Amino acid sequence: MSNTEKYQMLDKAVIEQLNKVSTATLHTALFKRGLRNTYIQGVSRVNSKKVKMVGQAFTLRYIPAREDLDTVAAFKDPEHPQRLAVESVPEGMIMVSDCRQDASAASAGSILLARLEFRKCAGFVSDAGIRDFEGASAMDLPIFCAKPSAPTNLTKHHGVDLEVPIGCGGVAVYPGDVLVGDGDGIIVIPLEIAEEISEEAIKMELFEDYVINKVRSGSRVIGLYPPNEAAQQEYNEFAATK
Repeated sequence: MSNTEKYQMLDKAVIEQLNKVSTATLHTALFKRGLRNTYIQGVSRVNSKKVKMVGQAFTLRYIPAREDLDTVAAFKDPEHPQRLAVESVPEGMIMVSDCRQDASAASAGSILLARLEFRKCAGFVSDAGIRDFEGASAMDLPIFCAKPSAPTNLTKHHGVDLEVPIGCGGVAVYPGDVLVGDGDGIIVIPLEIAEEISEEAIKMELFEDYVINKVRSGSRVIGLYPPNEAAQQEYNEFAATK
């Protein structure tokens, strides 16, 4: 069984909708559902371009490194989990690394990130650092991490598992979960409700567009956001034209 057969793959129409909405809106939509811990903490976009990241998670779990095992020679092993992850993550999916929020060492560098970009992955996410930060910032591949970090991952991180539930930036990430990343960070959406959340978020953003236009025209926020009966009626008429 291939990795992509373990769980349902996201419909392209849902991906298109998620590309249109912000992580702020998605967080509110999930919060309304009672899901509070969906924002990956301590991680931000590396790219100098305003790239948007949408895709499903392909997970890699690390434990603390140990000096007798994590030597430079470890990379000669073709089954080394980090190297294997880079060569296994399917096109259109996001490689997500659980590094226990320890950014004192890198979790990838320019060579591995370039390989992911060539393989048309949808992004790279880590709650650790990355090396070659300046080069990574110029890439088209969406990259999110904690900070620049020169030390090799071998000094702190020992890869152990692929495609298992992980914690990244304090958030549970299950294989196949949907990640959306923008300038505000990353939101994790359970796959089972991704389509519903995308539809709700589209409606929420239409309402917020209406609100922003009203505020820029001088309207008070009170009675508008959230709307009173009159504002709701006006919005309903506005939305009917869209």
